[in-house]
Amino acid sequence: MFGEWIAALPGWLVWGVVFGLVASVGVAAVFLAANRWFPDPPARSGGPDQGSLRRKAEIRDYLRSIDERFAEDVDLDGTRVAFYLPERRVALTFDVHAYFAIRDDEDGDVHVILCEHEMPGRHLGRRLPFEVPEVGVGPGAGAATAATAAPGGANAVVSAFDTLGLPSTADEDRVERAYREKVKETHPDQGGSREAFAEVREAYATALDHAEESSGRGRGRA
Repeated sequence: MFGEWIAALPGWLVWGVVFGLVASVGVAAVFLAANRWFPDPPARSGGPDQGSLRRKAEIRDYLRSIDERFAEDVDLDGTRVAFYLPERRVALTFDVHAYFAIRDDEDGDVHVILCEHEMPGRHLGRRLPFEVPEVGVGPGAGAATAATAAPGGANAVVSAFDTLGLPSTADEDRVERAYREKVKETHPDQGGSREAFAEVREAYATALDHAEESSGRGRGRA
């Protein structure tokens, strides 16, 4: 019965189906062979996760060095943060969504700080809303000051303030506010690019160092 049905079909249709099946099998064989001979490189482990672990370790060391009590991986009214300083009501997070959720909570009294994976732990001191002792924690301590004193440092400062849309005479509060606004525009989770966000972070660190030096505070909080 099936053979009679096949025989009743036009010859060109039968041969077309046959060639189609043969071509599909051939393409599949080529892909299988290519995958065996040229396998995809293994997925990169680490990256942001390793960076996050490293920065968390640096922040942990810094908080201990200034004798500040803290808890890790804390849930604040449904928003999870990496670190929480209960005696100061200060939250530290790497998540931009958590940052804005806590910052924009009109009923909350928690001061939230957005920490980038690339931010050295020693830079946390200048962001804390209370005075901290000067300590040298983590690799490269003092590098920021040295950078501003190096040849071309003045140009780097001007460029940093330009990136934030500020004059080089702007104080620390204006630098902080401009940085937060730029984060909204450039953070990858907000539709920006990693390159633009990295540029804003570098500009923020340089501009804040300069503003602190100009105000006479220097690195007293870092």
